[in-house]
Amino acid sequence: MPSFSRTAAVLSAGMLVTGTLNTLLTKLQDQQCIANCDNPDPAQHQLFEQPVWQTLNMFYGEMLCLACLYAIGLFRRRSAGNAPDAAADGYQPIPDSASVASADASADADADVSADGTAGAPPLKPIAGWATLYMWLPAVCDLLGTTLMNVGLFFTSASVYQMLRGAVVVFSGLFSVVFLGHRLERFQVISLGMVVLGVTIVGLSNVISPPAGAHSAAAAADHSVLKAAVGVALVLGAQLFTASQFVIEEKIIRRYRLTPLRAVGLEGSFGAATVMVAIPVLHVAIGRSHPGGYFDAPVGFRQIVDNPSVWQTSIYIMLSIAMFNYFGLSVTRHLSATSRATIDTCRTLFIWMSSLALGWEAFSWVQVVGFVILVYGTFVYNRVISL
Repeated sequence: MPSFSRTAAVLSAGMLVTGTLNTLLTKLQDQQCIANCDNPDPAQHQLFEQPVWQTLNMFYGEMLCLACLYAIGLFRRRSAGNAPDAAADGYQPIPDSASVASADASADADADVSADGTAGAPPLKPIAGWATLYMWLPAVCDLLGTTLMNVGLFFTSASVYQMLRGAVVVFSGLFSVVFLGHRLERFQVISLGMVVLGVTIVGLSNVISPPAGAHSAAAAADHSVLKAAVGVALVLGAQLFTASQFVIEEKIIRRYRLTPLRAVGLEGSFGAATVMVAIPVLHVAIGRSHPGGYFDAPVGFRQIVDNPSVWQTSIYIMLSIAMFNYFGLSVTRHLSATSRATIDTCRTLFIWMSSLALGWEAFSWVQVVGFVILVYGTFVYNRVISL
């Protein structure tokens, strides 16, 4: 395994901090009061509920990765004096976890290696022209998955939301077998079963004890359990789209040479364009007949610009998403994809600890049991530990 240098430590810490802030800031934005804020009854406060606009904000954050990519390219061209062998887009592709042997090995990622890691195969052609539109497919999956998760976060705590997202390893594992021809080893099948069990327990903990500060507080008490269950179902359902996104991305990467930062930036650009087209269409089709709802575009826009706490958190979320993607890709490059998955799992613990410290949720032993099983199954699947 690659040596853990000071640079790797900084990148790992950056990924952990920015990833934690991303979820916490999104939950904080959901708790912002935008109407009836002077009412002494908190149940009468109208909170910010605009998942579509939040999805657009996420894509803007991903678009910043393109700016980062071009900045890296400009810096390298100036440093290397426009060396002829420099990468055309200013960033070297990274190998996956199966091919990472050391930090130095990542510098050779442009070698003639096929998509399945076979040496000596002809190099992949860079994605360009009309082929770039292939990136629209994972962007649409990201759009649908993120929007569903944004709605689900209204009715779940930040920690439960993050833990439920761990179910993506189950769907991505199954999809990789069906659509990519991968074969799961026996320990991976067992670990996926453990992840399912852990996610089930975590979901039940949210239904048994709905979060006190969730948007469901405005409804009758007997509806809290139902809304908590809906939140769990939405977050879990979103993982189907996230897993589909991963599978489509892998199929594209098998066919074209595409650097990670550019992939994120392209998905952000296509996703933002899609959302901006969808917002007025959804407003006409749904928003006008449901004023003040999720698809009422003018109301959503006014809620953002008229409330400093909302648009300020939007900026922070956008920056945290961009930095999280940058740190995550850098961790993969300097360490491995397995290290990135491990750090991302640790992010869940930090989100949980922060939510408890902020008083956003109460401690639950049921959630602890589910989390432990979920983490153990995830670590086994990613070969961090063995059965």
